[in-house]
This record gives sequence, C-alpha cells and structure tokens, in this order.
Amino acid sequence: MPQFISLTSHLMPLPVNDIDTDQIIPARFLKATDKKGMGDALFADWRYNPDGSPKPDFVLNQNNFKGAQILLAGDNFGCGSSREHAPWALTGFGFRAVISTSFADIFRNNALKNGLLPIIVDAETHQILFDLVEEIPTVTLTVDLGTQTISFPGGSAIFPIDNFSKTCLLNGVDELGYIQGFDKMIAEYEGEKDA
Repeated sequence: MPQFISLTSHLMPLPVNDIDTDQIIPARFLKATDKKGMGDALFADWRYNPDGSPKPDFVLNQNNFKGAQILLAGDNFGCGSSREHAPWALTGFGFRAVISTSFADIFRNNALKNGLLPIIVDAETHQILFDLVEEIPTVTLTVDLGTQTISFPGGSAIFPIDNFSKTCLLNGVDELGYIQGFDKMIAEYEGEKDA
C-alpha cells in the first residue's frame, strides 16, 4: 500500500449526494480480481456514452480537473453494497483522498485498507470547498495526515481518523503488513514460551 503522509493537489468536484458503489464501479466490472485497469471503469455509466466515447460534460473528462488526486464529493459517499472494487477504481484513476460530509462505513473501511483517505468535513467547510473550486477551478488543497488537517486558501479544517488506520497509512502498510512489523517480538515470545 502506498505511504500517505501529505498531499497537495487540486480538487475534482462531484457535488452529488448518495453516490453508491454501483455508480462508482458498475457491477459488470466486478468479475475482475485484479486492481489493474479499474480506474478505466470508474463512474463508467456517467463517464461514457453507450458507444464508449467519453461524455465531455462529465467532470472526469474535463481538462480543468485532469490529474486531481482529491475528489470533492457530495454527502453520504460510497453507500450501497460492500464493494472493494470501488476504492480500487478510485485509486486506479489516481485519487489519493475523497472529501465528503459522511461516508458509508463499509466503503470507508475498504478505502482505508486500500490506501485511499476518506476525509470527513463539516457542512460549512464542505460548502467553502465547493465554492472555492467553482471560483478557481485550479485551487489546491493540502492534506496533512500527521496533523489530520486540510489547508486551503483562507482556512483549514481538522478531520477525524482512527489511530490504527492513520498508523497504517503513514507507514504504507496494510493490516497484514502492520502485524508483520512485530515479527521479531512474536518470535521472541514464541521462543520464551517454548523454553
């Protein structure tokens, strides 16, 4: 899992509430068991015409927002079915963080396990960010995981994250990698037990 310490990026706005995991990655793409290529299917039904051509009015297809590593989404992002493919698609496209006022619990947990940082902000900060990106499409925001803050022109906000997930992201390890970090201590304990 890639390490996440800090990130400075412009935002990609998607002001839609209740985006569910089937909209993030439609069910027909769930046959894949590999993360490779998942970014191409991100928001496929919103992003492409039936003939496969990109819809120019959809935000992922707009040049202003290309390369954004932070998705600014509406409320209740990632609701619906449990689908690890959803964070795979988001990270496969290049996102490292998603900002919303709330996330579905299963999506939030899947995101954290796959190196995608879900950032919860209050409604006022959320609106400020949407207003900023509307006024200045190239506005940048800095995420500092160590201090759990986002900084933007004219302000900053603190976001919550549990200590275990924060530690894993800061060290670039998943749950198994975290446990493997205690190999020496486990071996010593097992040696003492067998003695």
